[in-house]
Amino acid sequence: MTRMSDRVAGKVALISGAARGMGSSHARTLAAHGASVVIADLLEEEGGALAAKINAETGADVASFVHLDVTDYASWERAAEAAVDRFGRLDVLVNNAGIFTRGSVEDADVDEWRRTIEIDLTGNFLGMKAAVPHMKAAGGSIINISSIAGLVGFKNRAAYAAAKWGVQGLTKTSAMDLGPYGIRVNSVHPGSVRTPMTAGLARGFGQIPLGRDADTQEISDLILFLASDESLFMTGASLAIDGGETAGNNLRQDA
Repeated sequence: MTRMSDRVAGKVALISGAARGMGSSHARTLAAHGASVVIADLLEEEGGALAAKINAETGADVASFVHLDVTDYASWERAAEAAVDRFGRLDVLVNNAGIFTRGSVEDADVDEWRRTIEIDLTGNFLGMKAAVPHMKAAGGSIINISSIAGLVGFKNRAAYAAAKWGVQGLTKTSAMDLGPYGIRVNSVHPGSVRTPMTAGLARGFGQIPLGRDADTQEISDLILFLASDESLFMTGASLAIDGGETAGNNLRQDA
């Protein structure tokens, strides 16, 4: 990894679920553009290895790992404090951790429903609650990773869609609540992305106007923009990055 720019130089980012997948890509991208990154995850071995790799590749102490259970507020408090203790401040929170579950209201498992809401929605709330006290003095950027399932209905995804819609509502409400502190809050809504979580899914791409899924780097480039001062006048936005999947019915044929 080489230093690509100073777009987020001096900023400190805390990223949940960052040991692998999209979170890992976000951490590497932010570090490559000048930020210090705190990789927060349950996966200690993978998260620690990623932090060490980023430090080795950048030749600087710009990454650290902290154990994080996103459903536990005390764990979030420790993670936010660890970021400040290690790097002196906290400028960016990326609420990236999440799980994907199946089932309609008819057949979804009740315990899976509760676990999905706890991780995918409540986890975002707890992360924001822990981060805001460290951001109030100087402002910052909170980036909540939702999904296109938080913009349109998704068959057989009751818990997942409910949580991701909730993330959008939490984002817009918090943008109003936190605006006076200079804290921006935006939600990112990826469509089909190649990650370990989606590797086992059987998917076609006919519904996507661009005809393909996204590479994680394409999502990370949007995270970089939202973390940087280039987006200082953006808050409360719901940003679809989906190859046009939510633009309309791409499978409908002319009569």
